[in-house]
Amino acid sequence: MASKLSAAFVRTIAKPGKYGDQHGLILRVMPSGSKQWVWRGMIRGKRTDLGLGGWPYVSLAEARQAAFDNRKLARAGGDPLALKRRPDIPTFAEAVERVVAIHEPNWKDGARSAEIWRSSLGRYAIPRLGRKRVADIDTADVMAVLLPIWAGKRETARRVRQRIGAVMKWAVAQGYRFDNPAGDAIAAALPKNGVSKKHMQALPHGEVAGAIAKFRGSRAWRGTKLALEFLVLTAARSGEVRGAEWSEVDLRAQTWTVPGERMKMGKPHRVPLSARALDVLLESREVAGESGLVFPSVTGRALSDSTLSKLCRESGVGCVPHGFRSSFRNWAAECSSAPREVCELALAHVNADRVEAAYMRTDLFEKRRELMQAWADYLGGQHG
Repeated sequence: MASKLSAAFVRTIAKPGKYGDQHGLILRVMPSGSKQWVWRGMIRGKRTDLGLGGWPYVSLAEARQAAFDNRKLARAGGDPLALKRRPDIPTFAEAVERVVAIHEPNWKDGARSAEIWRSSLGRYAIPRLGRKRVADIDTADVMAVLLPIWAGKRETARRVRQRIGAVMKWAVAQGYRFDNPAGDAIAAALPKNGVSKKHMQALPHGEVAGAIAKFRGSRAWRGTKLALEFLVLTAARSGEVRGAEWSEVDLRAQTWTVPGERMKMGKPHRVPLSARALDVLLESREVAGESGLVFPSVTGRALSDSTLSKLCRESGVGCVPHGFRSSFRNWAAECSSAPREVCELALAHVNADRVEAAYMRTDLFEKRRELMQAWADYLGGQHG
């Protein structure tokens, strides 16, 4: 293996000649003083020189990565020269749109997921990768996208990497490239230490009734206040409540059945309704209108997630809507005698034990009804 070049050597060398590096990479210093990168390798039995661009526009690290990729492709029987010459290879920005178009019809909330993809990639990845052809993107490019946000926005960086990887896997499937530059090499290179995972802001269960009182006393739209109280009483997720329709509610059976398409795990979920939850529904009928929604916005459309979060924030309760699920779970563990499986089913959590889940076919509905009524009584008792 030829001795490796250094960034300092590449920057200062002025003597014309050829200087070798790893993986067939050569730095050519011309009599004029310009410096060009060349990859030299065997493509299907024939020695080939392939230009990789000039320094300083292509750094040593970028040229070294390109040489490695070319050598890897050639050893697998591919042709780096032919790949580079293909006129139909899309840019990263174009590839993002094609991937979104493929997946949007199959995503559970297609338009919303498509918006999230375009927003995150548009903010973090496309400014650097957007105009590059998918065949020309390397791990150094992906690292340049992720490193600025890795320490402070770890979860965002993880999702951006995942979405870049999905676009690159699509490019591989289309024959535009032969590897995924957002794959294992990136995972090994990114720092392992840093910010710890942050949990949703939640209240101690003893403070939840006070929060409900603040919601009721606020100037927010009545439907918003009722939706947030119903969310607390049922320990449901925001999207499940905001999308609730009257056709899902059986007042006589005191049951709300959330359809699978609005559940995180994609399966229908029956929710037993406490006496107070039923009162909230009856109050909501006065503002529901003809939309079919249980908790419509002022305009008659579904409430947005930010609307419920805004009410929490402006009420000064120090939590987010999703945090009330944690408050309920802590109360159930500390103040009720309900078995763990009943508490987990109340949150629509899936049993992690596959063997146990295979044998337990019941949703323990009546036991959950007792638990949810006890939760409502606990909150009502704090008020009274």
